[in-house]
Amino acid sequence: MSAVAEPCVSVVMPVYNEEATIARAVQRVRAQPSVRELLIVDDGSRDRTGEILAGLAAEDPRIRLFRHEANQGKGAAVRTGFAHAASPIVLVQDADLEYDPTEYPTLIAPILEGDADVVYGSRFIGSNAHRVLFFWHYVANRLLTTISNMFTNLNLTDMETCSKVFRIEVLRRVHLEEPRFGFDPEITAKVAQLRARIYEVAVSYRGRTYEEGKKISWRDGISVLRCILKYNLFRRTPKPRP
Repeated sequence: MSAVAEPCVSVVMPVYNEEATIARAVQRVRAQPSVRELLIVDDGSRDRTGEILAGLAAEDPRIRLFRHEANQGKGAAVRTGFAHAASPIVLVQDADLEYDPTEYPTLIAPILEGDADVVYGSRFIGSNAHRVLFFWHYVANRLLTTISNMFTNLNLTDMETCSKVFRIEVLRRVHLEEPRFGFDPEITAKVAQLRARIYEVAVSYRGRTYEEGKKISWRDGISVLRCILKYNLFRRTPKPRP
């Protein structure tokens, strides 16, 4: 794959109590040639995350820090980052290193080649490395992705992946509302209703255990199902004009 000629990506990184991994995550993102800016949203962290981020931001003018005084959720943090993004391509990156920043060239290639408006990095296709964890999480993820596909008429394999990439023009046409993990079914429903060109590519996945800091719970799964119904049946985005 050809190298990116110049930085063209805004990376949005929601962060909550990630003092163990945040420095390594930021360094790996900074090392990617395609990154023009890294927008980090500290969603009310109560550990040393904010202190570490302040030191990192002082080293690199590409890092822009935002802070929520109280924890609001991943969706709210991503929304704050999206509002300040200025690059043609916007990519979501978690701070826990479950997803590998070295795979950015693969993620953004369909957009750079003019084929896609949105790209999802799927953990369930391809031969990339995956840590083996949580059978029932896998079952729930596939079930929720299938239900989402039934309403959107997409054939996604991983609706809840963190690795989501957007042309900024698409994001500017989407009004996001969900504060927590409902962000994933909401944005999926809304880009589908805009008839955006959506691609999937394979990504690796190094999942964490709850002891290592994983935060999603079964309650979030119930909320995801609620959001699938809400944004596909009751809060639909108007169809674009031809």
